[in-house]
Amino acid sequence: KPGEHKHSKEPSSLPCMHLAVVACGDRLEETLIMLKSAVLFSNRRLCFHIFAEDSLKPEFEKKLKEWPSSYTKKFEYNIYPITFSVGNAQEWKKLFKPCAAQRLFLPVILKDVDSLLYVDTDVLFLRPIDDIWNILKEFNSTQLAAMAPEHEIPKIGWYSRFARHPYYGTTGVNSGVMLMNLTRIRNTQFKNSMIPSGLSWEEMLYPLYQKYKNYITWGDQDLLNIIFYFNPECLYVFPCQWNYRPDHCMYGSNCKGAEEEGVSILHGNRGVYHDDKQPTFKALYEVIRDFPFEDNLFQSLYYPLQSKFLDTVHTLCGRIPQVFLKQIEKTMKKVYENRVIVYLGANHRY
Repeated sequence: KPGEHKHSKEPSSLPCMHLAVVACGDRLEETLIMLKSAVLFSNRRLCFHIFAEDSLKPEFEKKLKEWPSSYTKKFEYNIYPITFSVGNAQEWKKLFKPCAAQRLFLPVILKDVDSLLYVDTDVLFLRPIDDIWNILKEFNSTQLAAMAPEHEIPKIGWYSRFARHPYYGTTGVNSGVMLMNLTRIRNTQFKNSMIPSGLSWEEMLYPLYQKYKNYITWGDQDLLNIIFYFNPECLYVFPCQWNYRPDHCMYGSNCKGAEEEGVSILHGNRGVYHDDKQPTFKALYEVIRDFPFEDNLFQSLYYPLQSKFLDTVHTLCGRIPQVFLKQIEKTMKKVYENRVIVYLGANHRY
């Protein structure tokens, strides 16, 4: 059946991959499309941790229950209220976008979760989460989180030109896709600019915010950049195809990894799924949104995407459709091959 994957090593028997997202305001649909993209392609079971305003909780439950059982059995989910364990909750809530600072508190709230992938609501998976989850195994003994650079080219990067606070590396990092070893984060004493000895993650957050709040523009992302500026050995930097944003193509193609391997995770920041500034990003969002779960992936997802892309060739991002299509095509072929093997295996048994 569509959505079922049987392998020699049963993926459902492996521990689940934890995915966290924070949804406030009008982000319900965007979050559901992100979760849909995760479920469409992933092999192993998923555990969703959805942090949402109280008014959104019944909506999430209603929509997720409408998904077909062949997909709902691939994941479990929990919905949590928005909470901040230290400092002023109203201040945290208003920092940058509504509730975005919640991601800083995931190690404190999800005490029983060892590792986690956090993503913004405007993210789309174009290949199995299993593939980014495997990066956790590449961490050395001091690394406890992974993010992609904010920009590839310092001379046109935001942090390298405008930041008034410390930031990681030469261009800073983007926190829209963040892989975290929560156990290590909870057990580490972090170097900082406030006291000579280290502070735990939870002890550090509010004093750090108080010290830099008049200098930060991008809220929690800036705080993460400050933390990893003082603790660079704690960060693993993954390449730009794992957090591909309009900046990577709207001034000309500047993500070499995506040119070679294709986009793995699409990040439609600046609202590009909902306006006409970047039609290539909008096309991907709409095709995944409109895909009927039980339909054929090639017929109802890949071909509509190809035809929509033809209308975007007048844009710089639209001139490189292969960058957007390469991983999604590869992933669908794997899904198709797995189903053929399942089908043949089932017939052979009986």
